[in-house]
Amino acid sequence: MEEKITLQTDTGESVDFYVLEETRINGMNYLLVTDSEEEEDGECYILKDVSGQQDAEAVYEFVEDDRELDGLMGVF
Repeated sequence: MEEKITLQTDTGESVDFYVLEETRINGMNYLLVTDSEEEEDGECYILKDVSGQQDAEAVYEFVEDDRELDGLMGVF
């Protein structure tokens, strides 16, 4: 795996994801990540960078909009 990122859930729990690919579309950064070090075993998710200029670290959220997901899956 390339890079590991750790996200905080709403309840403060830390969850690790492994970055498979990264792309930039229409000025937005997206990550294709998996929750397992073994690509075949994990679930894949697409995260969108929603951080602002004032944020010290990147802020990601899961892409949940079906139209946006469909378009991104074609890219990844």
